[in-house]
Amino acid sequence: MKTAICYLSFHHGNTLQVVQAMAREGAADLVDVRTRQAVHLEDYDCIGFASGIYGFEYHRAVVEFARQYLPQNKKVFFVCTYGGAKGSGSKALRALAAQRGCTVVGEFGCKGYDTFGPFKLVGGLAKGHPNAQDLERARAFFQQITRE
Repeated sequence: MKTAICYLSFHHGNTLQVVQAMAREGAADLVDVRTRQAVHLEDYDCIGFASGIYGFEYHRAVVEFARQYLPQNKKVFFVCTYGGAKGSGSKALRALAAQRGCTVVGEFGCKGYDTFGPFKLVGGLAKGHPNAQDLERARAFFQQITRE
C-alpha cells in the first residue's frame, strides 16, 4: 500500500522521530507540510497527518494542509505527540476526512518532550519521550494499519 505521512515537527523533533520510525517500517513517503513542494496525495492509497498537540489540537498548519490537499475517498490516519494531554486532538482532521469520504483507519499518539510556555519553567514535560518503547509502538501501529 503506497503511503504518505504529512507532518509538522519542530521544537524538539518529537513528531519527526515517530514518523521516521513509521516510514522505515513501511517505506512511507514523508511530506513536511512547511515545504512548498508539489504534493500529489491522490497517488497514495493511505495518507497520514502528524503533528504535536498545541492547545489540545493538531497544529493548524497540518489541518490547513489537509484541507488543501486531502483527496476524496482515501484511507487516512493520524499521529500526534504531546507533553501533557492529547485533548480533542484529531477532531478537525476527522471532520475534514468525513467531508471528503475518507476512511479513518487509526490514530497513534505518544508522549513527547514539551518545553512550551510555562512548562519551560519546570524543565519541561515528558522528558525522554518519545523513547524506544514509544517508537516500537509506532512501528507496530503502522504495520497494523498498512496491511492489506
